[in-house]
Amino acid sequence: MYQPEKLKARRKELKMTQKDIADQLGITYQAYSTWERGIKQPSREKIKLLEQILNVPKGYFTEVEIVRLYNTLSDEGKNNALSYVRGLVQKEKCKNIVSMSEKLYEYHVYEQMSAGIGSPVYNDQNYDTVYFDEELAHDFASWISGDSMEPKYQNGSVALIRETGFDYDGAVYAVVCNNQTYIKRVYQEEQGLRLVSINPKYRDIFLSYDEDPRIVGIIVGNFLPVEQ
Repeated sequence: MYQPEKLKARRKELKMTQKDIADQLGITYQAYSTWERGIKQPSREKIKLLEQILNVPKGYFTEVEIVRLYNTLSDEGKNNALSYVRGLVQKEKCKNIVSMSEKLYEYHVYEQMSAGIGSPVYNDQNYDTVYFDEELAHDFASWISGDSMEPKYQNGSVALIRETGFDYDGAVYAVVCNNQTYIKRVYQEEQGLRLVSINPKYRDIFLSYDEDPRIVGIIVGNFLPVEQ
């Protein structure tokens, strides 16, 4: 298999120009350039001349290096090389098996919670089962929809919630109001709750205490599920 990158690298190593080599081959430098760019391949005769001009062993531009080096070994060396490579292959297989067997933890994720304009409160009977490679403490989990809390909370990620009630201003909470659930930074004010997005393109939302907003819990983590 012809390898144009090796032709270019060897020429540069010898500090030769494309025209230097083309002149010795009796061709135009434009024609030679197509070989280095992999647009065209030199003929067998031209490859032999290139090996001579660039002072490289036979097959240097057409064989994969590991094959070329292998072919230079004695029979004993070839056997040692094969044993070593087989050992490497076995190690790689073991690594893949360990990787595939890493423990994944199951999470029940309820209907999408709003990180944008709001969505219905989760239903205990309706959840998705997803997996993550860490076991994270939480009371319940819910999907995040919308981009208002990006970049920290991505659309389609899972929010982990602890049912703690209000703790302090500026923390991220799940808030239920008018049959909608929001994930926002929350600030308690005299007349109600101010919900603030992380994404600056969204305006604050104000929920009057007359609307009976309820802080369900604080967001204690989030993650993007991994495939089982």
